[in-house]
Amino acid sequence: MMELVSEKSFNRKLISEYKSLLKISYQDLTKSDKLLIRKSLDLAVLAHSNQTRKSGIPYVFHPLSVAKIVAQKIGLDAQSIASALLHDVVEDSTYDLNYIEEKFGKNISKIVDGLTKISKLKKEKILSIQAENFRKMLLTLNDDVRVILIKIADRLHNMRTLEFLSTEKQAKISSETLYIYAPIAHRIGLFEIKTELEDLSLKYLEPEIYDQIQLSLNKSKDDQNLYIRNFARKISDKLKSESLNFKINGRTKSIFSIREKMINKSISIEEVYDRFAVRIIYKAKQKEEKLLAWKIYSIVTDVYRPNPTRLRDWISNPKSNGYEALHITVVGPSKRWIEVQIRSERMHEIAERGFAAHYKYKQGDEKESGLDLWLNRLQSVLENPDSSAIDFVEDFKLNLYSNEIFVFTPDGDLKSLPKNSTALDFAFNIHTQLGLKTRGAKVNGKIVPLNHKLKSGDQIEIIKSNKSKPNVSWLDYVITSIAKKSIRSSLKENKRIIANEGKEILRRKLKQLKINFNETNINKLCTYFNLQTSLDLFYRVGIGSIDNIELKKYAGSEKNRIIKFFRRKITPKFKKLENEIINTNYDQLVFGSDEEKLDYKLSNCCNPLPGEKVFGFLTVNDGIKVHRTDCKNAVSLRSNFSYRILSAKWIDSTQHEFRSTIQIIGIDNIGVLNKITTIISNSLNINMLKMSFDTEGDTFKGKITLKVLNKNILDKLINRLKKIHGVDKVVRF
Repeated sequence: MMELVSEKSFNRKLISEYKSLLKISYQDLTKSDKLLIRKSLDLAVLAHSNQTRKSGIPYVFHPLSVAKIVAQKIGLDAQSIASALLHDVVEDSTYDLNYIEEKFGKNISKIVDGLTKISKLKKEKILSIQAENFRKMLLTLNDDVRVILIKIADRLHNMRTLEFLSTEKQAKISSETLYIYAPIAHRIGLFEIKTELEDLSLKYLEPEIYDQIQLSLNKSKDDQNLYIRNFARKISDKLKSESLNFKINGRTKSIFSIREKMINKSISIEEVYDRFAVRIIYKAKQKEEKLLAWKIYSIVTDVYRPNPTRLRDWISNPKSNGYEALHITVVGPSKRWIEVQIRSERMHEIAERGFAAHYKYKQGDEKESGLDLWLNRLQSVLENPDSSAIDFVEDFKLNLYSNEIFVFTPDGDLKSLPKNSTALDFAFNIHTQLGLKTRGAKVNGKIVPLNHKLKSGDQIEIIKSNKSKPNVSWLDYVITSIAKKSIRSSLKENKRIIANEGKEILRRKLKQLKINFNETNINKLCTYFNLQTSLDLFYRVGIGSIDNIELKKYAGSEKNRIIKFFRRKITPKFKKLENEIINTNYDQLVFGSDEEKLDYKLSNCCNPLPGEKVFGFLTVNDGIKVHRTDCKNAVSLRSNFSYRILSAKWIDSTQHEFRSTIQIIGIDNIGVLNKITTIISNSLNINMLKMSFDTEGDTFKGKITLKVLNKNILDKLINRLKKIHGVDKVVRF
């Protein structure tokens, strides 16, 4: 392991690694490609300065190593190499995604964003309930499939340097690698990487078994080489006589595969006879590959007796991950069964690097689009896993258009939600109380409406307010059962609370109308307003849909006969008194110069009545208490606590205009503001006193101060504004 003792040695090693990166790149790099890679390396060096790995090596050599795997073992393009160099920059430094996008473009920024989101996951949860979701999430980060490929390269380098971590972390990371990364590498067709990941994982999970198998393989290495020479000698002349350009070598079975066979067949290592296979790799033009493969097959089976039940033709029908080859099993020298793999050079490269190797064999325009074709084909593989990939996951049938999405909390927790879930669904998924107190949401740092549909990879932050309450429209914003159930339950409870408030309002209003508050009159009111229960009556009074005007109409219908009698019989003096009672219908207290409606209590010392001159006094524990202006305590309160005095007066809420401010939040569509002002000005003829709007991203937030006659009219206005396309939320401010 390298030791860096000075800046000079650091620079020398950095230059060496950089040159090596350019040299080993599987693809031909243009001058602009090399400039992009150099620019990325410069930022990586700057971002990771003064950072070291557990090994003590400067941190920047980690992204450099990842980039080399991406360039050589996977065979990706310059953008991918640059993304690999930058993959830890956002997480580990002050440089953000906006800076990455500005300097390197949107594509690299999106790849780095995906890698950053994966890295932010709480690592201790990966192997518990999060593990399956994590694997699925990798396959649903479909903005750019290169995110998965670079993450696999990152994991491979981390496994190569696992020796510097504690035994506990070694076991955890190795288990995670076997469970998540190796199966995905297999699915993608990165067999060389898959094999190394599995072997390294076994090295730390079962070190004694690993060492035992490795020792056995080392001991048999000479015998293996001798056997291959004997095998090749009998067929080489025949292959050469057909003018074939070929080489024959051995492929040792991986340590992990040997261990799996020992477990599955309950045998010892000495009983694993197919610890190695023979490979015949030949040169051929692509259109002649199939013909020559069967010619080699014919020559081999002329010399060695084949097992016809063990023929595997993956040339006529390649595997979904791109693997092509002929596999046959024959009785070789010393009467041993030996597997023979017949591949062209092209097939061999694809077997080692996956679909990326296709790029090398494209011509002209095809070559220019080769990488894109490979990435699209790879995406297709991830979308459509076949049943033959047994060691991926036996029952794993997820594709990118599944019924699940996987999103992040601000702390990096991974959450699974049904497809088409909204920001509000996410809030209820975290906790019911958070959902009920949701005031807004940010997705990937931008404010969005509560009904914003989420997609895999999104990071959501819920904005909470203790004043927030669900409304009926929320039911249209959610699709999950837990959210719908919680909202309905809250609305029901809210209805009960409002009904209790409405009951007291009705009691007071009936008293002003000289109507007794009793069961008989409540039943009459329900019948008059065509309601089923007293709860419905109290609720509608509470929300203002049954207001003073409606109650006066009811009172008029009930008292019409009695009023007519009094008009005929009583003296003018009483007529005058009657008119005063009817016309001075004070039922609401307002405070301050803006005549705001506030919560209050009537003081016991003077018991003010509707219509009397009063003022409000802000107490320490009981909020606002209302006193008559001639109260015995008035002088003392005004002189000693003038700063806590509020002007107040009684009004007739059916006749009095009051000031109210509403807040409107929505998506900034063309014409939406014009629709809002048109409805306010024309439809309801309400006076607008002040208006201001601000935009953030694709959403807007506005405040409008109005003068309206009563709460009922304001509620109707709010309901109409909510129906405008693009308006997400309208509330009294």
